[in-house]
Amino acid sequence: MSARGSDISRRDAMAMLSAGTSLAVPAVGMAAAANSPSRVSDTILWYAQPAVRWVEALPVGNGRIGAMVHGGIDHEYIQLNEDTMWAGGPYDPVSPDALPALADVRRLVFAGKYAEAHALIGAKLMARPLLQMPYGTIGTLVIDRAGVPAGTSPARSSNGTTSMVTPLEPAVPLADYRRELDLNAAVAGTRWSREGTAFHREVIASPRDQVIAVRLSADRTGMIDVDLSMVSPLKQCHVDPGRHAEIVLLGRNESSSGIASALHFEARVRAVAKGGSVRVVGDHIVVRGANELVVLVAMATSYRRFDDVSGDPAAITRGHIDRAAGRGYARIARDARAAHHALFSRVKLDLGRSSGADRPTDRRIRDGETGDDPALATLYFNYARYLLITSSRPGSQPANLQGIWNDVTDPPWGGKYTVNINTQMNYWPAEPTNLAECVEPLVALVRDLAVTGARTAKAMYGARGWVCHHNTDLWRATAPIDGPEFGMWQTGGAWLCTHLWDRYDYSRDTAYLASVYPLIRDAALFFVDILQQDPSSGFLVTNPSLSPENNHGHGSSICAGPTMDMSILRDLFDQAAKAASILGLDADLAKQFISTRQRLAPFKIGASGQLQEWQEDWDAGAEDIHHRHVSHLYGVYPSQQIGARATPALATAARRSLDIRGDEATGWATAWRIALWARLGDGNRAHHILRFLIGPKRTYPNMFDAHPPFQIDGNFGGAAAIAEMLLRCVDDEIVLLPALPDAWASGSVTGLRARGACEVALSWHGGRLTRATVTPSRDGAAQVRYGEVVQPLQLKAGQPIDLVGAAFNPPKRAQSVVAPT
Repeated sequence: MSARGSDISRRDAMAMLSAGTSLAVPAVGMAAAANSPSRVSDTILWYAQPAVRWVEALPVGNGRIGAMVHGGIDHEYIQLNEDTMWAGGPYDPVSPDALPALADVRRLVFAGKYAEAHALIGAKLMARPLLQMPYGTIGTLVIDRAGVPAGTSPARSSNGTTSMVTPLEPAVPLADYRRELDLNAAVAGTRWSREGTAFHREVIASPRDQVIAVRLSADRTGMIDVDLSMVSPLKQCHVDPGRHAEIVLLGRNESSSGIASALHFEARVRAVAKGGSVRVVGDHIVVRGANELVVLVAMATSYRRFDDVSGDPAAITRGHIDRAAGRGYARIARDARAAHHALFSRVKLDLGRSSGADRPTDRRIRDGETGDDPALATLYFNYARYLLITSSRPGSQPANLQGIWNDVTDPPWGGKYTVNINTQMNYWPAEPTNLAECVEPLVALVRDLAVTGARTAKAMYGARGWVCHHNTDLWRATAPIDGPEFGMWQTGGAWLCTHLWDRYDYSRDTAYLASVYPLIRDAALFFVDILQQDPSSGFLVTNPSLSPENNHGHGSSICAGPTMDMSILRDLFDQAAKAASILGLDADLAKQFISTRQRLAPFKIGASGQLQEWQEDWDAGAEDIHHRHVSHLYGVYPSQQIGARATPALATAARRSLDIRGDEATGWATAWRIALWARLGDGNRAHHILRFLIGPKRTYPNMFDAHPPFQIDGNFGGAAAIAEMLLRCVDDEIVLLPALPDAWASGSVTGLRARGACEVALSWHGGRLTRATVTPSRDGAAQVRYGEVVQPLQLKAGQPIDLVGAAFNPPKRAQSVVAPT
């Protein structure tokens, strides 16, 4: 849509300013502009042929359960997930040899004997078993057209790039065929014609009714003849007849790395037809001559908590499916759409549109890196918000490496919670894009980790508080895993605590802060106990540790006091002290946090002008100078310790580090680079990299992020980076269009959230701000910045403040167009 509709003319605005008139005007216009006719290209993924690979299928979910819809004609495969379907059972992997060996490890690290320290860590400190438990699938609902030979069973190679090959389904565009995912309604639909009959199938995941619901209809009576079955890659499962018109896939989860399976599960399928007949024949449901068919799927395991597997999945699935069947598909679908829309509709983004937006989504992605399709970035942003809503809702598990969608029993990296960047990136867009409720599962995860992590802190380090290393799983394991070069990193839990603080900072809800303060406080206490004084510098550092997954070139990745650790701990101690002050608690402890923070090793600039990744200037000799992780730049983004305005020398060093690392990396690492350039104010560089992210090298046809293989964090990181290009928050300062690229010359956004409990809407035209509306949910003060112009605001809860763009028209800043050679 054009931004002109919400403009107050420049002449009028200047007249108001020259007359001393207040910039506060009635907040109309912006909302009207946001509600102009929506563009299908911004909220619908669509395709002209069925999916022949898993990464072409379309996801639906309600946070707890999910499905991947392939859109087949003769054979439909709806692959199913339940978020507690992980391998193993309750376990504590802490090594009993860790604490006695810790002093020797520290001595070796400070002596520069990194390879020896690495070997000792591997022998004594690492978790037992060395691997955590993987997230798995339950199986697949198969809908076969009667009389047609069965298609190929679901399968995927170990690298995640091939999946669900169905040779009976053509991989070319079909006449009268369309499959789509409506992000606004959370419905996956397929339409096709056969022998004069038009068929329609839609799939939803209901948050209220806790079922996957499938409706198959036709425009002629009696035309639905299908067989329903369930298949699964699980070793310990089988299909039984259920009650009337039901089949039940039931069994146990997998064992893994010596940890025995402890979960029972059920996936219950019921067919409800209008007209025709429904009967159960062996392990199939046979439907003949129906006018309409509704298939309900309920799934559950016996998981109740990380230390309790006494649940009754049979009772859960029977209850869910009976209640859903009693309500009927129309009510299930209506309520599911309404629950989703209530979250999804909060933000509306317009970055412009070209004719390329009219093409199928897979073709748009194919040209994403080189084509002129600004609406593709809008669709990518909207899709990420959709994915977060559908994979992380109150009461569910948090979004893991694959969100909730996974078709194998041992996915890449186990599909776990990797907390040295990936889990945190999953939640980067939650607060700024107005999805605070989606953070609740992450908060619940941290509450669990504070319990299991307290045992690890005491057993491994002899410390108070709690710790989580670089991964965790359903069972909330917190010990270091995989190998010393990956797992010997203690600040995963500390980083997660910054998300607890962000939840407060965006809402300013002190009741919530009081509920999470013990988690933040105890995470900080752990580091008060374990930090070591570096004998060469006198500063406090972590030891042993590493800069995530990056070998510094001196025999290992093991080191003391990497820049990322120091940056995370500055935030942790600062936020713990602030929380104590706000709540009027622990005054002496808050002083200790502040004094400890002041003794942490500071940022350093190396000989190449770069921000050092380690205490020593090792960057140029690191094993991989183009490493995917940019951990030492945490202080730029997501933190706010480094910025062009507050710390110009460090910001320049961060830019140099990014230039050295390069723009292209794995999917999630590319998204981080975009966010970093946006935070540094270079919108054109950020946009240049964004085009790579949403092109075919880093985005699959279904718009899932390609690490490769699939990892969902890149989707979320990309959306957060887009939001950062449009709005930045520094304490109570709201920065408007801080990194707007030339490619988005005109556009608008409504519903973004700023720190300090404010909602922000923006319109711009010709690269210049035309209007901004700030709507606070609290009383107080803030300031708005656009370029070099700053305006203070007095906030009154619920009262929008409209700011006319003419008051904020600084000269356009020069930006790079492409990455320097």
